[in-house]
Amino acid sequence: MGILSKLTKAGVAKKAMTEAQKPENQRKLKGLVAKAQSKRGTRPR
Repeated sequence: MGILSKLTKAGVAKKAMTEAQKPENQRKLKGLVAKAQSKRGTRPR
């Protein structure tokens, strides 16, 4: 059962990485990061 769990996690991680490389998703991620940082009171360097 452990092997199946690891394979599933690896597959999900690979899909997330390929989706994060798309330009439209990069814009969304940058917006989410900026929003989270503004709530915490930190700013990017």
